[in-house]
Amino acid sequence: MANSVLTIQETPVAQTTSLGKVYRRGVEEIKALQDITLSFEPGRFYCVLGPSGAGKTTLLNLLGVMDVPSSGSLSVAGEQITQEGKIRLSEGGRDRLRRENIGFVFTEFFLMPTLTAVENVEMPLLWSDKKDREFAVELLERVGLGHRLTHRPAEMSGGEMQRVAIARALINRPRLLLADEPTGNVDTKTRDGIFELLGELNDNGLTIVLATHDKELAARIAHVIGLRDGRLANERSN
Repeated sequence: MANSVLTIQETPVAQTTSLGKVYRRGVEEIKALQDITLSFEPGRFYCVLGPSGAGKTTLLNLLGVMDVPSSGSLSVAGEQITQEGKIRLSEGGRDRLRRENIGFVFTEFFLMPTLTAVENVEMPLLWSDKKDREFAVELLERVGLGHRLTHRPAEMSGGEMQRVAIARALINRPRLLLADEPTGNVDTKTRDGIFELLGELNDNGLTIVLATHDKELAARIAHVIGLRDGRLANERSN
């Protein structure tokens, strides 16, 4: 893949200090994350590993500025989101930061069934008043779907739909790609193909944070962050 899509930055893509997230359900408090201090360096591939309920999705939601912490500090793409539990960036600012800097890939593909592959990839541009059909086509070609431009989701396999979703996540040229169990709904062969694609993106400078419970997949990733019951369990770097 050409380096024109992605550029390595020198400063950390994201940093957390004593990060915490509490959800309230009536009088009940659910401590989803507690005391998480991490630094995500540019151009690296990170795995957040843990069982269901460990806090993986919550951490990705905070890194993706889809939610805000209850405590601690968070900065993403050089902007301070919260500091010691206080919000420092407005909702509009968070929307802009997310739109300009972050790509998302989920277990579910979330493709529009009535749109073609290239139209699905273009969808995030609707919120920025931009049009870039040429780049959308280029991205689909890079993920191996140049022959599927006009196909709709019902005409694709699960692996092909996830590749469309990855291309869509790249349309705004993000600094950070967050992947929440992106291989959870595909077979082993397709899983390996998607992982290989993510590895190629990382090789070209994209910072990736992938959440999974799959220990076999985690063993292939250089930087692993273990979570259990909302707390850091361990970290390792190969």
